[in-house]
Amino acid sequence: MFKSSFIAAIGAAIALTGFGAAPAAAQSEGSPRPRAAQPPAEAAAAAAGRTRRQGRNSAPAAPTPEENLAAAQALATGAGLACQATEATLSPLMSGESRVYEAACATGPGYILIASTPPQGFDCVQLAATQARLAAAAAANPAAAPAPATPGAPATTDIRCALPQNLDVLRVMVDYAREANLPCVPNEGNSLSKQIDGEELYEVGCDGVDGYLLQKLKAGGWKATECSRILEAALACQFTTPAEKAASLKARFAGNAEAAACDVTQSRYMGTNANGSFYEAKCAADNGIIVRMDSAYAVQRVYPCEVAQRIGGGCTLTIVPPLPEGTVSAPAQ
Repeated sequence: MFKSSFIAAIGAAIALTGFGAAPAAAQSEGSPRPRAAQPPAEAAAAAAGRTRRQGRNSAPAAPTPEENLAAAQALATGAGLACQATEATLSPLMSGESRVYEAACATGPGYILIASTPPQGFDCVQLAATQARLAAAAAANPAAAPAPATPGAPATTDIRCALPQNLDVLRVMVDYAREANLPCVPNEGNSLSKQIDGEELYEVGCDGVDGYLLQKLKAGGWKATECSRILEAALACQFTTPAEKAASLKARFAGNAEAAACDVTQSRYMGTNANGSFYEAKCAADNGIIVRMDSAYAVQRVYPCEVAQRIGGGCTLTIVPPLPEGTVSAPAQ
């Protein structure tokens, strides 16, 4: 159903082998480099290579912030990114023979931009999540970590977003939550570094209630799925607690007196059929219910656990005695 994001593979290359320290002359912008054929890369190289001399034999000056910004904007545009660059830096690292920039954008994530042909851009939120996942995997299995560089071989290092705005992942998640019309206040979030049907996935945690899995649709917009409805372990939300899921279900019971009588302490999404969605709730009074809801989360029917054994296997959060022989339990309807 899902697969590791393309950015994960690129992130691995970036984190482990993709970048080397630029020669001293390149870091000071004194050595000209071949100009790329594509206009954005050419603009970036030209901006980075321009110098200001105080005398005939003076050392070349580093590019100005304005020149870095112009070069980064040209690369972002050439890469097809919706980024209005507001700040940019030229990295001392190189990707092969291509210069590397970091850009902060007026809205959304920032990017690592490579002045290749064609230009490449890597989302700072996705890149940070990928690097964190790789670091966690290496810590969990040191034997699988990359071998140290061969003595005498050119040094390689990883590159990370460092501009303060680009380190603020929550700012981006708040933007995404607003675009997706989520009915909550985001307090955490991140990229999952995974895709469904080629569409990037993000998790948004909410303040005191159920969070969401966001799928960025290729056609534009978002698909939002409540964390409580996610049954695949590999996509399980990390920023939503069982108490927050229970709080959301309890709030949805408010319009139905029978359901609202249950002070929900635990909840479980059971699945959906043609009649609606089914949830189990464990109540503070040590009883439990299964509730059927419509697509707008209005309660349609309430089944006490004692008579709900035939609905999705019955209750699992509340232990109830088996029905007396010959008793018919409620069907899933």
